[in-house]
Amino acid sequence: MLRLLCKSKPTSLSSYSPHYTCSTTQHSSTHLSVPQITPNSFTPSGFPLNSPNPLKTSTGFRFFHQYGRKSQFYAYENPVNRVFLPGCSLNWRNVGNWKGNGVGFMSVRSLVGGVTRGFCSESDREVMSYDVVIVGAGPAGLSAAIRLKQLCREKDVDLSVCVVEKGAEVGTHILSGNVFEPRALDELLPQWKQEGAPIDVPVSSDKFWFLTKDRAISFPSPFDNKGNYVISLSQLVRWLGEKAEELGVEVYPGFAASEILYDADDKVIGIATNDMGIAKDGSRRDNFQRGVELKGKSNYFLYMRVEAIGMLSGRNGFKSHTCASNYMHSPGRLTLLGEGCRGSLSEKMIKRYNLREKVQGQHQTYALGIKEVWEVDASKHEPGFVLHTLGWPLDNKTYGGSFLYHMKDRQVSIGLVVALNYHNPFLNPYEEFQKLKHHPAINRLLEGGTVLQYGARTLNEGGFQSIPYPVFPGGAIIGCSAGFLNVPKIKGTHTAMKSGMLAAEAAFDVLHGGLNMDAYWNNLKNSWIWEELYRARNYRPAFEYGLFPGLALSGLERYIFKGRFPVTLRHGKPDHEATDEAHLHSPIQYPKPDGTVSFDVPTSLYRSNTNHEHDQPPHLRLRDQSIPEHVNLPKYGGPESRYCPARVYEYVADDNGQLKLHINAQNCLHCKACDIKDPKQNIEWTVPEGGGGPGYSIM
Repeated sequence: MLRLLCKSKPTSLSSYSPHYTCSTTQHSSTHLSVPQITPNSFTPSGFPLNSPNPLKTSTGFRFFHQYGRKSQFYAYENPVNRVFLPGCSLNWRNVGNWKGNGVGFMSVRSLVGGVTRGFCSESDREVMSYDVVIVGAGPAGLSAAIRLKQLCREKDVDLSVCVVEKGAEVGTHILSGNVFEPRALDELLPQWKQEGAPIDVPVSSDKFWFLTKDRAISFPSPFDNKGNYVISLSQLVRWLGEKAEELGVEVYPGFAASEILYDADDKVIGIATNDMGIAKDGSRRDNFQRGVELKGKSNYFLYMRVEAIGMLSGRNGFKSHTCASNYMHSPGRLTLLGEGCRGSLSEKMIKRYNLREKVQGQHQTYALGIKEVWEVDASKHEPGFVLHTLGWPLDNKTYGGSFLYHMKDRQVSIGLVVALNYHNPFLNPYEEFQKLKHHPAINRLLEGGTVLQYGARTLNEGGFQSIPYPVFPGGAIIGCSAGFLNVPKIKGTHTAMKSGMLAAEAAFDVLHGGLNMDAYWNNLKNSWIWEELYRARNYRPAFEYGLFPGLALSGLERYIFKGRFPVTLRHGKPDHEATDEAHLHSPIQYPKPDGTVSFDVPTSLYRSNTNHEHDQPPHLRLRDQSIPEHVNLPKYGGPESRYCPARVYEYVADDNGQLKLHINAQNCLHCKACDIKDPKQNIEWTVPEGGGGPGYSIM
């Protein structure tokens, strides 16, 4: 990652006042007129244009480059004046070696209404400035980045855009079914077929079964998948990342956004990544590295002053330069949060700014999806075959179902989705998935096959009723962080992408046209996302009354009222409140895995490529250390040991025989089920070190 001490470069000079003065002092001040301002001489990455190899030079423009977690400083010899800030042409020189404290390179200050703000951090955390910072390299975040850069090209405007992603690579944390509807991609990149998008398998057949323990009863499919494709979303996202970089977006995988940055007016001005190299006990390991602040650029300056201390060189020695303008304007700062379902920063924004209450939105409701990708015998493989099921192995009070999609290369994705408002605390979604694979209609396909990958992820099911106001001071929430999944379609990628595109268009108008980010909300309500989710709004809450009443109500809504039912149904209790006390249910005895079709958790975890640095503070935090032993275990039977699909939580007897909760944070799949389902909301999911977590490649 390239980290510049002062990375911001001037935008078009046409937006600034033509009246500039520059005072240059050596021992006394002399008023000068500034020569004609040179055009911007830096590339989007911060390098001077036509630069020679910076490793071979010793004077001038300096920058901080980090690679492989080792820091080095280089210099660029720049014999002519370069624009540093609007109205100032400055000479640079070598100022010696950096001592590692992040202080003393340059002090750049602005006076806005008497308030002094530092442009380059004088803490030990480095700062990078962008016009737009996007958190999450998923479908929404990358679509937003691509759309922003497209608008820049169309309008001949230069905006800097970066995307930070906590996964080690783009796509490694992406998991979805996925039967892909290309509607948003058609709008974003109309030539995606010619450009090699990994979308190769059109849906060839669409089946819908109701399962009992031994039978599969076929029903007319309620899904319309004509024109859709069976894909790996992790592969598609990787391709979108490449397209974004081709357009000039800076994509930084392996950096986990852990903190929102605010100004004095409680406006979001960017994010900070977490520190690396901290041991479990809080001490700094040998490879310790401070996090980075990714901030937007400042808004308006009536008076600007630049103090370059020990950095500027004239022919006669050290000089202090002061630049001023009677009026200057530069782009604002925006942060877009596209972290996916139950994004940790997004949830903080929703609570901090009361975004759900602002539009009388209901609470979000969730489901947990567990998935495997198999390689099956060629004689059993039907590329494009799509199957969805309801019923067994889940009981009639638990909403959920399974999917089975035939991909390319003899690959089949199979999964089970379980709504997290289930009542029985002894239900184990992972074990229910293992049972599913032994159903006679499913087992015959998998026999003789091989599991290639395993994973799990939560998904939003609240739909239209649960959409929060997506705009906060300084940014917006996009994609599944806001919750645009269409439940009856079982699709959310196309809506996530479209929301990112709409947010990008609003952001561009804010930065280039001086409009308000609230336009994003209006754009959403006038888009096909809004119409689609409104028509689907009653499907999920209909199943609050059980499986068969839910089928009847949803069928009435779909086939009779066509999504125009005059009443909008409400969701039931939040998922964590829906868990019954243990004494109301009997423990469920699950069969042991056979090692052929069903497997134990450690075997599945190995297939997820999950990896975390062991010697780091746990990213799964208990708000109250006593609740697991004094509430969850005696009252609810310790449900965290079952709802987690990675066996992160286990009750282990101590030396006195007392059961204590043990957290295996290194197992975490980043599914977020614990953050949602814990009965007392006692578990807080936070980001671990960047690069940790699952390593999906075909999910």
